[in-house]
Amino acid sequence: MAKLVYASNMSLDGCTEDARGAFDWAPPDDDVFVSITGLMRSARTYLYGRRMYETLAVWETAPALAARSDLTADYADAWQTAEKVVYSSTLAEPSTTRTRLERHFAPDAVRDLKNAATGDLLVGGPHLAAQALAAGLVDEVALYVWPVVLGGGNPALPTDVRADLVLVDEHRFGNGVVHLRYGVS
Repeated sequence: MAKLVYASNMSLDGCTEDARGAFDWAPPDDDVFVSITGLMRSARTYLYGRRMYETLAVWETAPALAARSDLTADYADAWQTAEKVVYSSTLAEPSTTRTRLERHFAPDAVRDLKNAATGDLLVGGPHLAAQALAAGLVDEVALYVWPVVLGGGNPALPTDVRADLVLVDEHRFGNGVVHLRYGVS
């Protein structure tokens, strides 16, 4: 059975975005970008909520973004190669290939997807991840913790779900970012 990995950037105070809803506080340097790309490439399917999907769809819909460097081209390739499942009751239709739309998160359907998958799955976005954690579907949590305190914003981890974690790996980057990988026990 494939693993479901929740991956997220987060501030030291646990937020995925600042109070304005912006992500500009976490511009990855080359080493962090390579690590994130490797994590993305390790999965064959991405599960997204609408907002996260719309944020990341530019890696397919804006070719100039991929053309900026070899690093961005590699990330765009990883993103475009993976299958995407978007959970949204408001998105009319996906703007990218290899993407299907589901109107509601159904834990049993995700469990079936994990059982049938030939590679790992990544869940992106804290709200969708919270649902997957609550349903007991997440096998691993991969966090990139940035050396910034935002003082509020969208929390990376749910406040109403308990999950016991076991540290699997850690890596410190030169810019102060720490990558933490936890298994969910």
